[in-house]
Amino acid sequence: MQTATMTVDHVGIDVVRAGSGRPLVFLHSVGGVDRDGAFLQGLADRGSLTAPWHPGFGHSELPGEYRSVGDLALFYLDFLEQEGFEEVVLVGVSFGAWLAAEIAVRDAHRLAKLVMISPVGIKVGDRETRDIEDVFAMSQDELTEAAYAEPERRKRDYSTMSDEDLTALARSRESYAFFGWQPYMHNPTLRRWLHRIKQPVLVIGGTDDGLLRSGYLEGFVESLPNARLSRIANAGHYPEVEQPQAVLDLIDSFLEEE
Repeated sequence: MQTATMTVDHVGIDVVRAGSGRPLVFLHSVGGVDRDGAFLQGLADRGSLTAPWHPGFGHSELPGEYRSVGDLALFYLDFLEQEGFEEVVLVGVSFGAWLAAEIAVRDAHRLAKLVMISPVGIKVGDRETRDIEDVFAMSQDELTEAAYAEPERRKRDYSTMSDEDLTALARSRESYAFFGWQPYMHNPTLRRWLHRIKQPVLVIGGTDDGLLRSGYLEGFVESLPNARLSRIANAGHYPEVEQPQAVLDLIDSFLEEE
């Protein structure tokens, strides 16, 4: 995998590229682009993978004018146009899946299919019901416990990380809070417009996700005109991390369909 810096609408971002064939664009969650992870390596085996770091995440620039996930969505429409992509398979995880939905409701003509892994971004329950656990109120241990089926395997030793990686992680978490703080991790109007996404959508969730309440992903699928939900056993909010091959197998079947 190769990492390079590119400029889109005067914004410098880092982009990871690998593979060849059909265009696959990966939109990461708060953890960023794990270029050494089995899931990203697997995507690169299935097409021409492009995995940009969102503006404000990692070492990518954050323009002062950006205020919402909608701004990021418009940025990515410029990105897709600049790259000249057509018939793109858009794959997003959590925050990245929310971003994928925001892109598609605005303009989906460059997209062929969408894969949304543990998406956030909409309101399913009533005003008294918490759809998504408040990650900003959790300790790191509590967050790991809720996010993974096997949390003891996912604890991170920050003392072993370089200053550069720690800076990238801190910037990502800061931008995650900036774009997702209020209203918390959703756009109040997004669900209303999901009917505009006519492309096939595969929604994937883990059976042990402690961050999304029961029924949340079903609400997402019900709002999309051409979508289905698949569950991965022994996985939490990030099944692509805990069960990468199972997720890749689902994507393979999805992409083979007409």
